[in-house]
Amino acid sequence: MRSQMIEVVTGSRERVHDITAACEDFVRSCGDGGLDGLLHVFVPHATAGVALIELGSGSDDDLLAALADLLPADDRWRHAHGSAGHGRSHVMPALIPPYATVPVLAGRLALGTWQSVAVVDLNVDNRERRVRLSFLSG
Repeated sequence: MRSQMIEVVTGSRERVHDITAACEDFVRSCGDGGLDGLLHVFVPHATAGVALIELGSGSDDDLLAALADLLPADDRWRHAHGSAGHGRSHVMPALIPPYATVPVLAGRLALGTWQSVAVVDLNVDNRERRVRLSFLSG
């Protein structure tokens, strides 16, 4: 297994951040083009998730809107430090887990036509994220 950490800056607003290119680059660096295996993407943070989703067509904004409806940024949360609604960021990984696994065939991510790999981050108090990419091949 090969593993690498990448840094992602999500900024000071809620964000769906595309890391597909970084995942592709990592998989390419793991072999001479033809390896089959699994890419595991893991965000070691209590307030971020990983989603396989269509990006750039409004789906990312739709996801943030749906999360705002499900997890409002208000004072209802018992976990109540940081910015308003910070506690919802700690609940979000139960809905969007902090990991995803993508098949790799002949050295390429076997994503669907419109799928991308994205870090979902509602926590405006933490602007920098680490993402562990791990490639397992047989």
